[in-house]
Amino acid sequence: MRGKDVTLDGVSITYPNGFTAVHPTDLTVHAGEFFSILGPSGCGKTTILRAVSGFVEPTGGRILIGGDDQQGKTPNARPTALIFQNLALFPLMSVRDNVAFGLEARGISKRDRLAKAEELLALVALGDQGDKKPTELSGGQRQRVAIARALAVEPAVLLLDEPLSALDLKLRQHMRAELRAIQQKTGVTFIYITHDQGEALTMSDRIAVMNAGRIEQVGTGDEIYSSPTTAFAASFVGEVNQFPGRVSGLDGDMALIDTALGRMRGRNPRDLKPGDDAILFVRPENLGFETGAGLANQLDARLERRDLEGAFINLQMRAGQAGLPVAMHLTNTGAVPTIAPDATTRIGFTCDSALVLPDGPVARTGREEMAAQ
Repeated sequence: MRGKDVTLDGVSITYPNGFTAVHPTDLTVHAGEFFSILGPSGCGKTTILRAVSGFVEPTGGRILIGGDDQQGKTPNARPTALIFQNLALFPLMSVRDNVAFGLEARGISKRDRLAKAEELLALVALGDQGDKKPTELSGGQRQRVAIARALAVEPAVLLLDEPLSALDLKLRQHMRAELRAIQQKTGVTFIYITHDQGEALTMSDRIAVMNAGRIEQVGTGDEIYSSPTTAFAASFVGEVNQFPGRVSGLDGDMALIDTALGRMRGRNPRDLKPGDDAILFVRPENLGFETGAGLANQLDARLERRDLEGAFINLQMRAGQAGLPVAMHLTNTGAVPTIAPDATTRIGFTCDSALVLPDGPVARTGREEMAAQ
């Protein structure tokens, strides 16, 4: 098997009711790449997947696979295979027959399709499970059957629509490694849809962060996490502290921003100018205690909650008269000072660890999601 590149050339998708699910989008997924599209529910990521597979026709633009325009081609005429959330395995068929089903539909002889099925079951570490029914397998094993069945038709591009969402946390974490290993063995191009940042960061060569029908940023996991380019990307991928305000001055590649907690300083990758509305972002793991640290950005915060997670201690703080939420993630080395509940302490962070970005839409935090439910 060998993957092919996928190119979206100005692709847009608007439904008959006038709703635009995908605004004009340019995107290239490289051949043999594990590429994830990450975003909240309703952002348009599944619509893109369905367009690549042929189940949705773009309103505008072109989709090319291996340089070949896919306009007018039905799903079974495209070099793609799609794995749905519910897997859609046939419960009355054996695992082996499930894997061979697509080959039978293509007229492959029984002998050849069963041999291919055995080869693929061995690839996904289910070589001794062929005679079982899907209902006799675990959730993770059923996932691997679905992958083997999709690979049986030798697609150049495998499309996966949140296939791990129904699994428990430990099994999801295990299957991340399994999926990545299978992709690397086969060389097939994987396009993976997810709202789970952990999945995207763990498995992907590159990630596209999507919101409201538009791709906000494309980059490696390290680039997306450490150097987000928009307020939404910064707030959606990983936990982050946000301090909105207005740029009041510049100092080399740094911006000074006046916030409700005072003046702060951070990197200025978007070349903001004085007077621009902005948000300063800093990751919880980059905050520390001021004493002896000489941290340039400092604020007083009151301890609201302390959560012990074994190797890590998470502190939820409130800062300023408005009680702005501030999170700190600290390594549990035994050196973390003890803070009494509701006690106020000084914390801070370096300028280099902070990022000042243009004001714009931000992702809802976990607290806001729970409050809305």
